[in-house]
This record gives sequence, C-alpha cells and structure tokens, in this order.
Amino acid sequence: MGACCSTEVKYKGRRNEEDDLEGKEEEGQQEEVTTTGHAGAIVRCQGSSSYTSMYTRKGKKGINQDAMIVWENFLGEKNVFFCAVFDGHGPSGHQVARHVCHTLPYKLSTVCKENDVAVGADKDWEASIIRAFEESDEDLILEESLDSYCSGTTAVTVIKQDEHLIISNLGDSRAILCTRDNENQLIPIQLTVDLKPSIPSEAERILKCGGRVFAMDEESNVPRVWMPDRDCPGLAMARAFGDFCLKDHGVVAIPQVSYRKLTSKDEFVVLATDGVWDVLTNNEVIRIVASVKKQSMAAKILVYYAVQAWRTKYPVSKVDDCAVVCLFLKKRPLLTRSLSDMSKNVASQLDGADSNLISKDRKTEEGETVINCDITVDPKALDELNRVKAFTKSSRLGSLNRRKTSKDFGRTEVN
Repeated sequence: MGACCSTEVKYKGRRNEEDDLEGKEEEGQQEEVTTTGHAGAIVRCQGSSSYTSMYTRKGKKGINQDAMIVWENFLGEKNVFFCAVFDGHGPSGHQVARHVCHTLPYKLSTVCKENDVAVGADKDWEASIIRAFEESDEDLILEESLDSYCSGTTAVTVIKQDEHLIISNLGDSRAILCTRDNENQLIPIQLTVDLKPSIPSEAERILKCGGRVFAMDEESNVPRVWMPDRDCPGLAMARAFGDFCLKDHGVVAIPQVSYRKLTSKDEFVVLATDGVWDVLTNNEVIRIVASVKKQSMAAKILVYYAVQAWRTKYPVSKVDDCAVVCLFLKKRPLLTRSLSDMSKNVASQLDGADSNLISKDRKTEEGETVINCDITVDPKALDELNRVKAFTKSSRLGSLNRRKTSKDFGRTEVN
C-alpha cells in the first residue's frame, strides 16, 4: 500500500498527530496541493475540491504503501475527472505505487489524445486504457531506481464526463457507486470485481502459465499466487503492476474495463484500497459517506471509521493502510432531511449480515451525523482534529469581528 504524498499533516503551520493503539501515528497530508498535468489538467494528490474528497492514512505495518490521485479537466476538457487509488505491496511497493500513480494518468491522457478517443465511446476507451496500463507496466522494468521484481501495486480508476463513467480495475482495490432505488433509498452498486486468485477464471489462467495457487495453513481463506518452483512471493491478487517474478506465470497488468451511463439517481463514487473493504461493507461505506455533512470531509471520516473497524474486528492484527477518493456527482449535500427518517426503511437495503446494524442516528465527535453502523469513532483519533477546527473557527470569527469594528461601526449610514 503506497503513498504519493507525505504522511505529515499541517493545519495553519502546525503538525498534528493522532493516537493509535500502539502510540502515535502520522496522518495523511490534507493541505491542498495541485500541479498542472498533461493538456492543462489540474492534478491533485491531496486535499479536496468541489466534487472530490481524498484522504490516505498509514496503517501499522510500516511505511504507507497506498497512493491516490485526481486529475480535473482530464484531457484538457472541462469537467472531465480522472480518479484513482493504488495499493502497493512487497518491499518496494510504496515506490511502485507512487510511480504508477503519477505516470498512469499521464500515459492514458497521451494515448487518448493520440487516438483522438471520444468520451463515451467505451470500445475506444477500453483499447486505450489497456494500452496505457500495459505501457505503464513495461515502463517499470526500465525504471532502474525501482525494484519491481517482487513488488507491485493494484490500481482502480474512474474517468467521468457528464453522464459517462469508465471504470478500470487491476487487483483487489474496489470502486462502488451510491445510487437510489425506486423508493429513493440509497443503495450501493459495486463497479469492480476484486481480482483475486480465488476467482476460477483467474486461477485457471495462472495455472495454465505454470503458476501455483494455494493458501497457507495459517490463513486458509486467502489463496495466493506462487512461483512454479519456489514458495514465493505469495501474491494475494491475480493482476497487478510490477511483480515481474510472476508475469510469466499468469499475473497480468491487463485491467478489467467497464462502462456505465450515469442517471439522476446516482450520487457519488467511492474508490478505496482493501484497507477499507476488508473491514467495511459496501452498504456501510455509502451510509458513512452519504451521512457526512461536509463533502470535503467524506474521505477522511470514512478512513477513521475503517481504522476503528480494524481495531474492533481484528484487535490483534495490524491496521492496514487506507486510501479513499470520493467523486461526488452532485454539488449540494446529499441529505436534506433527517437521517432518522431514512433509517426507518433502510434495513431492507442491507445484506443479511448488515440488517442488524441499524438502530439510531448519532453524531461523531466532529459533529458529523452518521447512521449507527456498529462502528464507534475513537475519541482520541478525532480529538486533535476537533481542537484544530475549533481554533480555526475562533480565529476566523475574531478576524471578522476585527474587520467589522474598524470598517462598519465607525461609519454613519445615510438614508
């Protein structure tokens, strides 16, 4: 799981750290940082915008190997978005994820410009995306500073323009869409398949190429990919960038590409690494994101819930890295009525495993209303953020009062 930005966070010049189970842990940076990409696109690797929210947080396994990126005005066209998250693995996974995070969108933009691909023409997009993925994978071999022989990264991407949504997936990160059913209730639609060796078609390809697929005794529910004659590297996914020790044995960098035409019922898309999906269901994810009042905070709140779920569900396991990008399809807040009204009928939407989670609405310590899904926010995890927000709000109000005293109260209005 790899990071494309520093793991230090600064608010008004301050560095804030949050308590974790084993002590203090650095957050992902949240300062807004943008650069200019190919064809004049606005490239964002942290922060939020009018339509996007993104956040990454290091787990307890070492360096953050998750990465994320958003390109606005992709291909130089207004209101075209490219969003992606990457999950590195192996000794150099963080470097591989970071490299692909920045090169893949550039490569895709260049290929599409060369082929004059029109957004919405899904067949043209599929060929261009596959070419960009394969060329990005080949570039890793030529990058002498990277050791990608036993290291690699997943990738899940979406491109959105108007009602067109094009999804690409490599590995076991995931993208879901939040939409509304005929009763106007929020429901999740999974846009990607977790490409693991447990999928029969994936395992068949690997076995035909001489690779082996089996699970270790201590984790019998996790099939992995192994070299023909060596018990390594034990890759838990069937497709990935890098991992060249397995590229001749069935692991490929060819993504699954799909197209969806959006409707007025669709609300937002969530892309996240498996640090989120391993502990939260699709239903829980959309309920958390939809319930956050400030869209800019959605990714961060979702990551905090995932971290808390790790502590609750797997108390003896190390929390995994998490990276989230939320792409909102509508500018205004999603919920204009009380969530208690919505929760009366929401139980029918949930999977059987989730139906017992609805009880009552509540507020996180940030003041964000979230449907109770049996996940409690760690008070220590949000305490520092609360203090920063209170400090920022107090400073802003004080500044406004000072301006008002000097500018308005000393002036006589003339009718």
